Amino acid sequence: MTGPAPRRRGRPSRTEEDSGPGARERILEAARTQFAERGYDKASVRGIAKAAGVDPALVHHYFGTKDEVFAAAIEVSFEPALVVPAILGGPREAIGERLARFFIGVWENPVSRAPLLAIVRSALTHEAAAKVLRTFVLRRLLERIAAELDVPEPSFRAELAASHMIGIVILRYVIQVEPLASADPEEIVAQVAPTLQRYLTES
Repeated sequence: MTGPAPRRRGRPSRTEEDSGPGARERILEAARTQFAERGYDKASVRGIAKAAGVDPALVHHYFGTKDEVFAAAIEVSFEPALVVPAILGGPREAIGERLARFFIGVWENPVSRAPLLAIVRSALTHEAAAKVLRTFVLRRLLERIAAELDVPEPSFRAELAASHMIGIVILRYVIQVEPLASADPEEIVAQVAPTLQRYLTES
């Protein structure tokens, strides 16, 4: 008479649900939620994996470190590979408006706003979060746009544009200063667009 099969030690085998095509998307969605709800410092790879229903090793497999998961979660909101050509593709005299409309639109969307609020708040006290903010808002978005416009000091101009928009973000969405906090998004775009246009295009 044979007894029960001995228990196998080591990591449990991954199911198709754990490592299938949808796993990466579930991890990203869980990461966005975790960072939004817990902030950068309290979110963890283990917590993200638990929320996504996967082994923590799978998070490391797809993204590496916590910083890299954070970066990937933020990239979903900005999608620079799609945004940069769209902003550069229209008339040069309307670049400021297109950029302002895109940026405000990202923040007006509750789905993308929550993890972005986490990064702005965390960037004030955590270098890793500040690095992600610099990488995606400045280098991968604004500096690429400014460089394509063939203007003097493109990096400096990108920083000026970033300072303007991040200032609006902090006042409108983080500390919610009135009347900016309740202003119509179209009014903000109309007021901000000429300044962004000047930063990015005027010699």
